[in-house]
Amino acid sequence: MSGKLQGRTAFITGASSGLGRAIALRFASEGANVLCTDLSPTIPPAPSDTTDASPHAVRGDTPVPTHDLITSLHGPSRSFYTRCDVTSSTSISAAVQFCVEKFGRVDIVVSSAGIIAEGGGEMKRVHETEVEHFDRDMAVNARGVWLTCKFGIGQMLKQSPLAGTKGRGWVVNMASVMGLVAQKGISSYCATKGAVVQMSKAMALEYAPERIHVNSLCPGYVNSALTQSLFANAAAREYYDALHPLGGMAEDPDVIAKAAVFLASDDAEWVTGQALAVEGGYTAQ
Repeated sequence: MSGKLQGRTAFITGASSGLGRAIALRFASEGANVLCTDLSPTIPPAPSDTTDASPHAVRGDTPVPTHDLITSLHGPSRSFYTRCDVTSSTSISAAVQFCVEKFGRVDIVVSSAGIIAEGGGEMKRVHETEVEHFDRDMAVNARGVWLTCKFGIGQMLKQSPLAGTKGRGWVVNMASVMGLVAQKGISSYCATKGAVVQMSKAMALEYAPERIHVNSLCPGYVNSALTQSLFANAAAREYYDALHPLGGMAEDPDVIAKAAVFLASDDAEWVTGQALAVEGGYTAQ
């Protein structure tokens, strides 16, 4: 590995599964210390008919918590876990302080905790959507990102820039192609991801003078626990594959994690306020 994140400390929400887990593992392989946060350190169990040997797997192919897997691969004290509810400002503030206690600083923030409250694979128009689903999507996907940035960036401003780097901090907020283009049946989810894209642009402008980079990642569909409910049958899977001209849906979330490494490294020294679409050509159509 090239060690593009050597010596940096990353604070990652939603790190127990999904894209957050893949990003945490990839960051550690690039030399970063990683504070894993989530509602639980354990990952969701895999469907009984699913196998995946990749250590970056979104689905629960292994019972090993992300932080334990990192320390087993890269040595002790490279990663810790703390519980964090991104809808709670008190919880996020405490988690950031825990990161500082363990590693002394926060250089990278990745807001990866997210949900689709509509769930169940059932697409509903606005008049059919429960208000509670809209509120829950907004609480986790939009407010949660804003709060994570508030306390994460606040810590970056308190500390000296990391020696030998070309910035003071790096923020990667998980949006979606649904933040760039719409899809019927998940209006509340689309609203939250559009919010992530726009708040990231605003934050990029606010903190450019301090050389804190703020960007959003906009993945296409990745085969994951979050999207499994959409693939009720082979026809549904074929439909979603067809939305991605470059070989269909992503099977390995590590393709998204590699893009996150770019945005959190000096390779992106002049990149801020961007919504990076990693989606196999989805939005080019």
